[in-house]
Amino acid sequence: MKVGFLGLGKLGLPVALAIESKGHYVCGTDISKKTIENINEKKIEYKEIWVDEYLKNSKLDIFDIDGVVKNSDIIFVPIQTPHEEKYEGITRIPKERADFDYQFLIDGMKNLSASIDKIGKDKIVIIISTVLPGTIRSKIKPLLSDKIKLCYNPFFIAMGSTMRDFLHPEFVLFGVDDLNAYKVCKEFYKSITSAPLYDTTIENAELIKVAYNTMISTKIAFSNTLMELCHKLPNTNVDDVTNALKLANRRLISGYYMDGGMGDGGGCHPRDNIAMSYLSNQLNISHNWFEHIMKQRENQTDWLADLIIENSNNLKINILGKSFKAESNLTLGSPSILLKNILEEKNIKVKIWDPIIDKKLEFYKKEYFWDTEPQLFFIGTKHEEFNKFPFYPGSVVIDPWRYLSGNKNIKLIRVGDNK
Repeated sequence: MKVGFLGLGKLGLPVALAIESKGHYVCGTDISKKTIENINEKKIEYKEIWVDEYLKNSKLDIFDIDGVVKNSDIIFVPIQTPHEEKYEGITRIPKERADFDYQFLIDGMKNLSASIDKIGKDKIVIIISTVLPGTIRSKIKPLLSDKIKLCYNPFFIAMGSTMRDFLHPEFVLFGVDDLNAYKVCKEFYKSITSAPLYDTTIENAELIKVAYNTMISTKIAFSNTLMELCHKLPNTNVDDVTNALKLANRRLISGYYMDGGMGDGGGCHPRDNIAMSYLSNQLNISHNWFEHIMKQRENQTDWLADLIIENSNNLKINILGKSFKAESNLTLGSPSILLKNILEEKNIKVKIWDPIIDKKLEFYKKEYFWDTEPQLFFIGTKHEEFNKFPFYPGSVVIDPWRYLSGNKNIKLIRVGDNK
């Protein structure tokens, strides 16, 4: 199969390489000159497993949009649908709510439609972008040529492991608008994965995508509520509690995202909850659950900020970790940065350092005096490097993940462990 990509960013490129690895011809384009330069130079500026290795040997062709249309049977559209920074989850949530910004997607689809019309042949176009339900039918379809055979196929991937998640999904979600196009895509996916393919309406697929992301947020929020309870109740431990609940994996839950820690982050979860909160208000839903998920995330981070202040005893305060999770160097939606912003809002001075993102430890040790005096450290990201961090004797270390090894020379506070 000849497969094209309208967008070769953090989502498009890893998926393009994954498809190429299955023997398909792949080509693509991107509006960013820097992205194209990096691909031509066989390098990326973000952390993704497998991508560096596959990119070195890739024969991916780069064209303009007309070239992609001419050389493709199927065209994937992974164009971003961003939120404003205030909706990313790194600051307190503003009072107003807003939908995603669809302008990039609208512009890209207009250009693609014009190119397909110019060439004059039917093309299967698969939109990947995250949207709220009803968006494609109301905002995208009216713009399109009748030569576009449209499908909606959002992926359930995580930044940092995009190729792996695409090649080995739990299931493949497919919103069907054109039955013949779906039949072609169904055969195509048989060459990619043996995972089940779930076909439904485009509106259902739109909702499933954001519901999947917000369900993950729900599990994390629930676990962090238990963690706070266990921190205050005698003879309790949040890991003991959640380990029991993980056994109920046939009906209620699986084991993933069921560990107390920091709030969720990344480019999907915080913004999807805020967008779903907006949608609930628009539809006058009786209880806006999504609003409370994000309020819990913010309030729990506020509580962690107070926990830091309560245990600081005039010590300098540091947050270890900026990335939204240990497997990535992305800071989009980072709960650590939200914590830093909340502390500063309370007029608390705080330093933040990440072993993947920032300069080497020796540089910061000298600047922050980490090796000369006790300080307070909060583990914001679960990087394994922090197990070997040179905490100065007498330091206070707050670990919401409960993964650090014991150290008799420091005061280690394992959040949620009150046995």
